[in-house]
Amino acid sequence: MTIKTAALAAAVSVVAVTAASADTIKFAFIDPLSGPFGPSGEAAYTTFQLAAEKINEAGGVNGDMIEVTGYDNKINPKESLVQLQKAIDSGARYILQGNGSSVASAIIDAVEKHNKRNPGEEVLFFNYAAVTPAFTNERCSFWHFRFDAHADMKMNAITDYIKGNEDIKKVYLIGQDYIFGEAVAAAAEGQLGEKRPDIEIVGNELHPLGKVKDFTPYIQKIIASEADAVITGNWGADMQLLMKAAGSSGSDIPYFTFYGGSLGAVSSLGEASIGQLHQVTEGITNQDASDEQYALIEEYKERFPTYDYYYHRAFNTLNMFDMAAEKAGSADPIAVAKALEGLTMEQAYGTVTMRAEDHQAQQPLFISTVSDDVKYGVDNIDLGWKLVEGGEISAEAASAPTTCEMERPE
Repeated sequence: MTIKTAALAAAVSVVAVTAASADTIKFAFIDPLSGPFGPSGEAAYTTFQLAAEKINEAGGVNGDMIEVTGYDNKINPKESLVQLQKAIDSGARYILQGNGSSVASAIIDAVEKHNKRNPGEEVLFFNYAAVTPAFTNERCSFWHFRFDAHADMKMNAITDYIKGNEDIKKVYLIGQDYIFGEAVAAAAEGQLGEKRPDIEIVGNELHPLGKVKDFTPYIQKIIASEADAVITGNWGADMQLLMKAAGSSGSDIPYFTFYGGSLGAVSSLGEASIGQLHQVTEGITNQDASDEQYALIEEYKERFPTYDYYYHRAFNTLNMFDMAAEKAGSADPIAVAKALEGLTMEQAYGTVTMRAEDHQAQQPLFISTVSDDVKYGVDNIDLGWKLVEGGEISAEAASAPTTCEMERPE
């Protein structure tokens, strides 16, 4: 048994033993747990496991225990629907997913159909990372809640930051060829055109998701374009391999990313990432926080040494569920959904509110860059993320309007 597998097993056993003495609230984690994107899924899965343990140790949810079970979807929408049905058949009433908007799209549709056909056996979908804006706009659903900022919100933070940098006059866009990558590119083009019409988009490239093994040809195109900066929504292996190729090229172009914290990205770029690789997130381990939060970061790293404390929103997701269930006095999905609407929670990095109109979390965002002067490194090296000057974006500034016209159950 590997250290990683042993850590996962230990997390599951703690939850299972605790749950044995009370009723169990079953959550199904449906994301990649194998293949090239497996590390992204496992990093999130272990974070949800720890978040569940903390709630259970504090007495659970109205006295009931949370159990989080992993289902490997291999980042395939069809396989995800197979795993979704297995989860529902096992008694899961809550679905956790985030890696891949194509998967999230399929789950939203499937959950809506299931709930329509099975009154009294409804399930809720808690989306922690699939950030295509449509999911809380024209495709919004009462049964779907998003705990991460969507692509337009994250891009708003990035383009506000770029707006003030007069040295950036040419930008290259590169992303993954599916609905999320398309959304990122559209947001970048639209927002830069509005905020900095003088900036030239010198490249707009979409590549196959999880298929490119060597990004050197793409990096050479970026260099040849004479871009002053790159914007990418790449995540997981595609982010790590993009940075590996960038590091090998010796180029010093700054990268503005959604997921520069993907496992291995910083170590692949090495010292060239200092001050050059940027990301936008809902929290940074090296910003001011409470002793309790620092202890949580350190416990996670000790328990799961392969990964970094990256998915803080997993704690926000389960803690807001706990608050909503206690407010409703029930773990019934409809009661919880209604209690979640408009719910506000104070957490380690600011206030989070679940907007009732579209079920989109409203929260502060932070732009950070890689530094060698940090308390917590990443990728088991001494480099880590540090807030840039002017990089704190309030929830109000990060917010985006919604076109959602939600249908709610009576």
